[in-house]
Amino acid sequence: MTLFDGELSPPFEIVEPAAWRAPIIFNSPHSGSVYPDEFLSASRIDLAALRRSEDSFMDELIAGLSGRGFPTVSVNFPRSYVDVNREPYELDPRMFLGRLPSFANTRSMRVAGGLGTIPRVVGDGQEIYRERLSVDDALARIEALYKPYHRALRRLINKAHQAFGTAVVVDCHSMPSIGVSRDEPRRPDVVIGDRYGTSCAPLLADVVEETMSRLGYSVGRNKPYAGGFITEHYGNPASGLHTVQLELNRAIYMDERRRERSARFAQVASDFVILAEVLAAVPLDDLGPFQAAAE
Repeated sequence: MTLFDGELSPPFEIVEPAAWRAPIIFNSPHSGSVYPDEFLSASRIDLAALRRSEDSFMDELIAGLSGRGFPTVSVNFPRSYVDVNREPYELDPRMFLGRLPSFANTRSMRVAGGLGTIPRVVGDGQEIYRERLSVDDALARIEALYKPYHRALRRLINKAHQAFGTAVVVDCHSMPSIGVSRDEPRRPDVVIGDRYGTSCAPLLADVVEETMSRLGYSVGRNKPYAGGFITEHYGNPASGLHTVQLELNRAIYMDERRRERSARFAQVASDFVILAEVLAAVPLDDLGPFQAAAE
């Protein structure tokens, strides 16, 4: 089996509206659930364990937004196979036979935790693979899946930026209701990540917080999630490029143990529509791009 024989075709999907309501893109990079056969064969854990890393159903929660004028992006392959919310080559040398290329980042905190571009573990710390992988396999996954996704996302962002003078990416994720550490306080319904104020205009994060709070959600900021590679890489407010990460507590829209949508699923999806409409009403001039004040 190879990456190119149709099992992961298409690897991601972009649904663009006929007319853009606003330069706001809703992105779901971790909801993919198409597991290649060769990946399952190489895994020492079963499919249920692998799926604990998924942001299950997040692509469905945002799916209705494209019909209301907001482009959506969703990845079909699982993050446990290739994680697009990492640098292109965050790779753990302990996972591979042979030497990694010199440009690989082997020392990041994410690699140390086993959660690089080709993850070594799933979210709860279980090792994925029975044996070491070939370096060529890792590089092939990055070329076939990671890079085309980022090229397509970049094109979409550039299209919005050129048409409106600004672009906003809402990077949509979900988190387990309970953290790994027993010392961690109860997680809120929503965690907004803006890299501590650096990935988007403060107004955007404020509007998200006010809107979700008004809709009845408890909201936190940047803890335990401040935003990953996508938030950091595509967020450049000085250039009119804004990225905000949303982490939704899975317990509010699904049964985590059974991996089934809960009774609140439809309500949460409709609340995403409200959030999108409120964000679309923010005057673009209020977002920048910010120019340095004349001396």
